Formats: sequence, C-alpha cells, structure tokens
Amino acid sequence: MSTARAHWRTVLGISLAVAVMIQLVSTVATGIWLRDNSGFEALQTGETPTNEELRDALSGTTNALGFEMLATLVGTVIATAMLTVVVSRAVLGRQVSLGEAWRDSRGLLPRLLGLTLLVGLIVTAAVTVGVLPGILLSATGSLPAGIGLFFLGGLAGTVVAVWLWVRYCLSAPALMLERQGVIAAMRRSARLVRGSWWRIFGIQLLTFVLVMMVGMIIQLPASLLAPVLGGNGLDSFVSGGPVEMSWTYLAVVGIGAVLASTITLPLSAGVTALLYMDQRIRREALDLELARAAGVPGYEQHTGDTASGN
Repeated sequence: MSTARAHWRTVLGISLAVAVMIQLVSTVATGIWLRDNSGFEALQTGETPTNEELRDALSGTTNALGFEMLATLVGTVIATAMLTVVVSRAVLGRQVSLGEAWRDSRGLLPRLLGLTLLVGLIVTAAVTVGVLPGILLSATGSLPAGIGLFFLGGLAGTVVAVWLWVRYCLSAPALMLERQGVIAAMRRSARLVRGSWWRIFGIQLLTFVLVMMVGMIIQLPASLLAPVLGGNGLDSFVSGGPVEMSWTYLAVVGIGAVLASTITLPLSAGVTALLYMDQRIRREALDLELARAAGVPGYEQHTGDTASGN
C-alpha cells in the first residue's frame, strides 16, 4: 500500500485503464448474448425451458463468459507486468511514469501471457487428473464408487494444484525483473519458494481473502443500485428474483466492478512482486544490491559479494 500511496498516479492509471478495458468487454459481451436471451430469462424465472431455449442460454452464457475470461486474462497480464515494474522502481525510491512502465513491460507481454497460460494449464491439469478416474468409473456403470472416487480424486487434485500454484507464483516477477524465459522463470520461482512454501501460501491466501472482501464491499452499493436504476426495483435484489439485464443495469454493475478492480489489482500484483523481492533478500542479499543501486553510501564494496546471486 505504501507503493500505491507514493506512486498513486501511475498505479491508479494502470489499474483503472485495465479495469475499464476488462469491464467494457465483459459488459458488452453480456449485453449482446444474454440481455434478450429467452432461454436465460426462462432459467431465471424458474420456468422449464425448451430444448431450443436451453441451447440459446448455453450458447449465450458460453460466448459471454469466453469474452470475459479472455479480457480478464489479457488485462491481468498487462496489469501484472506494469505494476511489477512500478513496485521494483518504488523499492529503489525511484519515480516511474505510466509511459515508462509501459515501455519497460510491453516487450515481455507475450512471454508473460505464455507463462500465465502455462501455469494455469498445469494447475487445471492437476485437478483434471484427480477427478478423471472417478468420471471414468462412473461411466462404466459403478456410479456410487465413481462418485466417491471423484470427490477423493478432486480433493487430492486440488491439493496438488494449490501446491503447484504456490510453487510457481513468483514466476511473473522473475520473468519481468530478470528478463527470463517462461521455463527459466518457473524454475526460478521454484527455487525461491523452496523452503518457504507455507509462509508464501499463507501470505497469498490472506491476500486472496482480503481482495475478495474488499471487492465485495466496493461492489455492494452498485449491486443494490443496479436493479433500481435498471428498472427492476429493489425487491428483485432482496428476494433474489429475476433481473432484467438492461444496459443501465449492466452499466451500473460494471462501474462497481471497475472501482473494485482498480483497488484490488495493485494489491494482488504488488504482494506477489514484494514476495519475490523478499525471497531474494532472504536468500541472495538483494537488499545490498538495492542499496547500491539506490546510491546509498557505504554499499559499493558489496559489489563482488552479491554479483554471484544474480
């Protein structure tokens, strides 16, 4: 948070621009495919949809969700790259403009996108491998045993997925700040996490919970206002009844999501970048390098001592 306060213009500019881009794509996609979707409306009201309406609802939801996930992926990669640059400069006590952050990070965006996709694929594969035996056993006719194996395998797969995610969670800052390749950055993260897995897991879990809570608190007023301003009335929110997805409703919900993302994006990206630096300080005396780079008197003699840690 001190980084956000010291460089609030740059941090706010990055997170706000990315949040607007993500939510604009999400709002437009939702409006196009779900606003006048009869199957989606039937599911909301509790009616039994026809096969055609069910296909329309499934197709619309898939298309809208696909565009939203794509926009979120690209936006998260851009925000992570630029905010990592800002945090690294802030540690040195240096100012960085929005343009400088973009110039320093844009060349690595394709590599960071590949890294994000690869880590996501590895984590997803761990869960898939865990539940696959249960699915196959259920398909052969042993439904009770298959369901039991499905849940046990899913639990084991989730544990492995979390372990892998923490193991590679420092890959992005390693790639950005050390200009490494995708596989090299993953190996670098594994080395930095080794021996500190539980501490990093606890910090990342706490950050995740905090981000979720802050996001929900910020979005709550928009969630309350959207049905009223969108013509549905407050009763639809309180009773959980069907909501008419007018453009006004989608716009109000979108504004709440933009505000929430603007606050939470720097938090999640900043914590990961600081964890990376903290691990390097603990293992490689990075603090001496940073002090020397910042021009602090008395640290020039440590050049030879710390060069081997790079």
